[in-house]
Amino acid sequence: MLRKCFLCEKGLQTGKVVSRKGLYKKKGGTGSKICRSSKRQFLPNLQKMRILVGGHPTKAYICTRCIKKGNFLKA
Repeated sequence: MLRKCFLCEKGLQTGKVVSRKGLYKKKGGTGSKICRSSKRQFLPNLQKMRILVGGHPTKAYICTRCIKKGNFLKA
């Protein structure tokens, strides 16, 4: 599956998952420490739709933000 919006070209973003260790200060500990982090990906919410592109109907992946805006023509 393509991971990019056809209209706004919104794609995947990268980030990190942070693992914490130790008891929180609120619970009587010395505070939580970051012990390790691993990379992850944030995927956009893409939906497959039939839209008009240049007067011809085509199937394309569109993000939900563009669907809410409605800046395309349905086939």
